[in-house]
Amino acid sequence: MKNSLPADPFVQAKMSLRQRISIGLKQYGEVFPYLIFGLVGFLTFSVYPIVKGIYMSFFNYNIINPALSHFIGFANYIKVFQDPNVLISLRNTLLYSLVTVPGQWILGLLLAILINAKVTKFKVTFRMIYYIPVITSWIVISYLFKYLFASGPDGFINYLFYSQLHLLPSPINWLENPWTAMTVIWVLGIWKGLGWVMIIYLAALQSISNDYYEAAMIDGAGDKAILRKITLPLLKPTTVFVLINLIMGSFNVFIQVYTITNGGPLGQTEVLLSYMYKQAFQFMDFGYSSALSVLMGIAVFILTYSQQKKIGQSNI
Repeated sequence: MKNSLPADPFVQAKMSLRQRISIGLKQYGEVFPYLIFGLVGFLTFSVYPIVKGIYMSFFNYNIINPALSHFIGFANYIKVFQDPNVLISLRNTLLYSLVTVPGQWILGLLLAILINAKVTKFKVTFRMIYYIPVITSWIVISYLFKYLFASGPDGFINYLFYSQLHLLPSPINWLENPWTAMTVIWVLGIWKGLGWVMIIYLAALQSISNDYYEAAMIDGAGDKAILRKITLPLLKPTTVFVLINLIMGSFNVFIQVYTITNGGPLGQTEVLLSYMYKQAFQFMDFGYSSALSVLMGIAVFILTYSQQKKIGQSNI
């Protein structure tokens, strides 16, 4: 590329600041036409909604006629900290993260190790079976679980364990009790994300050189020692990547809650996104919903930033 900076750092050091700025601006000018469409999309679908959401959070916002909106300052933010339903939604979101993240991670890692070490045939078949839920629509899977755990003897789980196997004394009203309903949502989250974790770890396991294992076997190391001293340490970068994505994904829980329980019974299974959605589109309180989204965005940003610092400190 013409007018590019010299590769030699000593030559770069001898160039004046004005020359380097001039060359840098010319380089940016040459690539800008290729970036303009992505930049416009980013500003339209990312930056503008964020700015608009922050703006709306300071108003009693009228979505039908914005001109009638009233500025109320930090009233919406104060309301967030006084709303007991926010605490319930936050609790359920954190519980979902605490249950599903370790569940997906541990089970996905075990499956990947077992398939990689023990299965010599049909590896592709096993990977496909466990990965199908990942590419299946959340709505389809949610309605499937809603049918499986339906209350009364007609639900598949109740029919199987109560009517056929007689392992239950009576049919369980899975979706009418907050904790059993949340258990259904947790099981769905673990089952659907399990295949993604397995595929990521399988790719990482297959990239580890066999020389490490051969040297360990020559030294007389057993399977447990090889797993603990070789496999898991070499999977550390992959583990960091997997955990960060699982944590971020767990805070986006919405479709399964909205589809299976709709926040019931009595709002006890609400999560932050479902509660935010209802405030906006059911109660038409877009200002309050925007304040919730701003605070949640700040919390997710802090969590993401802390995880990025851990990545930088890890030996990758």
